[in-house]
Amino acid sequence: MKEEKSLTRRSFLKIGGLGALGVAAASLLPGRWQGEVSANGTHTGSNQDHNAHNGAGAHGTPSLSGPYDPKVGGLDPGRFLTSFDYGTVSKTADGRTVREYQIVAEDKEVEIAPGVKFPGWVFNGQIPGPTLRCTEGDLVRVHFTNKGSHPHNMHFHGIHPAEMDGLDPIPPGGTFVYEFTAEPFGVHLYHCHVLPFKKHINRGLYGTFIVDPKTPRPEAHEMVMVMNSYDLDGDAENEFYTVNGVAFYYHANPIEIKKDELVRIYLVNMTEFDLLNSFHLHGNLFHYYPTGTSLTPSELTDTIMLAQGQRGILEFKYKFDGKYMFHAHVSEFTELGWAGFFQVK
Repeated sequence: MKEEKSLTRRSFLKIGGLGALGVAAASLLPGRWQGEVSANGTHTGSNQDHNAHNGAGAHGTPSLSGPYDPKVGGLDPGRFLTSFDYGTVSKTADGRTVREYQIVAEDKEVEIAPGVKFPGWVFNGQIPGPTLRCTEGDLVRVHFTNKGSHPHNMHFHGIHPAEMDGLDPIPPGGTFVYEFTAEPFGVHLYHCHVLPFKKHINRGLYGTFIVDPKTPRPEAHEMVMVMNSYDLDGDAENEFYTVNGVAFYYHANPIEIKKDELVRIYLVNMTEFDLLNSFHLHGNLFHYYPTGTSLTPSELTDTIMLAQGQRGILEFKYKFDGKYMFHAHVSEFTELGWAGFFQVK
């Protein structure tokens, strides 16, 4: 008997994204998608369907036509985009700022597209985890509790003592307090560092850690974008790619910004099973600050490539009104969920 081949993301594309996982195939209905992606990557669907959903068809990219309700799906990319956790603030006797955070790891089924459920491992109930923010020199205390069914921990990128490096697994029901001085300034990240490492990352245990310089950056419309992926069937190939957790969310819900307003994006790549991910901006260029550890940009460009764990800051302004796309400049990633729009007014 001929052995049946496992589903790959390529075969997923060939069937228009309707068979991401055997048990989920029935829940991802054709009516929930704006057309289909054929084997050669072309987009199909009526003009009426295209025009009915934020002009998606005009840009040759499928998007979710069914409603996504964060209260049901468990993830809220709209809120996450500009949500920063500054912790509970206190002062030491010598006037130093102390910021304390509460982080809980747990198992949680989340909806990563209308009708597509994913058995996530989450920090504070969400993928990505909350964006922790502080100022260089602050004393940071992260109170971590593991309510999951597997050992987990938290590893922070940046400078800290070895005992705070987050390599020791914290068993289910266990707790640990990570304490260190926030340095250097920049956009960093945190994630679980328990083996199998790739599984803990792909399941969703990561987040952004922003350390502001003591002299603040210029005022801007700030937002966080974490590029990620989901392997639904365990074959080490991703069926969905997103920014901030839900496929095509910002395609269906464009991000509003003002003309001539400075926009600052804290961009982090936590994609698993692919060597690189990317960010491409339409109709504009951005100044790029690698890791955000310098106040001088390294280049003016419209596309940046990042390996897992790489991150940086993007700054730009739009001169003209209108709707502008942003997406991964890997066509496959775009077709499988990593695409959105800015609505400039």
